[in-house]
Amino acid sequence: MKSTNHFKNTIQAYLEQRAASDPQFEWVYTTKENKSIDNCITYILNAVQKSGCNGFTDDEIFGMAVHFWDEDDIEIGNPINCDVVVNHTVILTEEEKEQARKEAIERVHNEAYNKMRQPVKKAKKVSLVPQQPSLFDF
Repeated sequence: MKSTNHFKNTIQAYLEQRAASDPQFEWVYTTKENKSIDNCITYILNAVQKSGCNGFTDDEIFGMAVHFWDEDDIEIGNPINCDVVVNHTVILTEEEKEQARKEAIERVHNEAYNKMRQPVKKAKKVSLVPQQPSLFDF
């Protein structure tokens, strides 16, 4: 199965947050040894494929993940090779923002420097000689 790591991390973070806030789900999440996050992702992707829809809300996907962990006898399905788009923004720390800012400034500086170093291209002289032969040239 090839799914995006961001999708996998988002599902796993939700399940861990849910386990921290719900003692009953925490017991289910930590005690079921036959369950794994990879199998959960495979189950979700198969359920999405069977539905025929292209887009789902977060609650629908998270509900499928919780359903996977709650049920003991659930058909996971075959692994699916797909790419998953997650519409969550990444929250950067101040250090990461500063690093990205420095890299952007350096990139702009290098582009401007390379543009200045390029020689000025001279315009080609336009010849006034017609391309079509004239009767008077013979």
